[in-house]
Amino acid sequence: MSLAGKRIFITGGSRGIGLAIALRAAADGANIAIAAKTAEENPKLPGTIFSAAKEIEAAGGTALPIQCDIRDEDAVVAAVAKAAEQFGGLDILINNASAINLTPTEKTAAKRFDLMFDVNVRGTFLTSQAVIPYLRESAKAGRNPHILTLSPPLSMSPKWFKNHVAYTMSKYGMSMCVLGMAEEFKRDGIAVNALWPRTAIDTAALQMIPGVDTDFCRKPEILSDTAYIILNRDSKTTTGNFFIDDEVLASEGITDLEKYSVKPGTTDFLLDFFLD
Repeated sequence: MSLAGKRIFITGGSRGIGLAIALRAAADGANIAIAAKTAEENPKLPGTIFSAAKEIEAAGGTALPIQCDIRDEDAVVAAVAKAAEQFGGLDILINNASAINLTPTEKTAAKRFDLMFDVNVRGTFLTSQAVIPYLRESAKAGRNPHILTLSPPLSMSPKWFKNHVAYTMSKYGMSMCVLGMAEEFKRDGIAVNALWPRTAIDTAALQMIPGVDTDFCRKPEILSDTAYIILNRDSKTTTGNFFIDDEVLASEGITDLEKYSVKPGTTDFLLDFFLD
């Protein structure tokens, strides 16, 4: 497996899971555009598009930092065009950017509702829409094009809605993009899949949620290693899947996941949302 020379566009990749996926691809020598809002350091959320670019290049990749708010349609189209021009096309899109607000209905402010739907659903849709023409060309050239979205398997179980209706709807909106686009672009040879972790993942964003003990989480690298496996699979036959990280790793014979534990020896992990 190798992502050498692949041309990758990642939303929200200045830190956390997106950056981990970028660094795994960079180790092969991939070309990676990091499209995110953060251009200046935030003491609460460390990492910018520029610090991410430095890490990517240090890991062996070529980086293109692009300041982009994926809620802005014109900015998305311009960012995708810039990356495609710089790299001579695009082969992979990682829809990683996401907003979270775990509040019940009566405590969900309209601006928080709008933020989650603008980033999670609209942003995923618009970025995918902008990248599709380039991925279609990638398919014609036999370059194995993929869209991978960080969103959960779809479930109509009320328990996943009752505590945070707005957030659940927004994440399922991302998953519905996967469901529909996988079928829509199957004939073009473009793979469209979702990836979701079995357990909570230790990121700076998670650390900001009160009451979360990250000792019972796994590291972002479990998702970067899983994404690496998926992105190397045949785009013509690997599409429309809602992958879970440990299941993908197990399919490759990787069952010892100790190295991904934040606290060595942990067995009782915090399970992520949306999984029974």
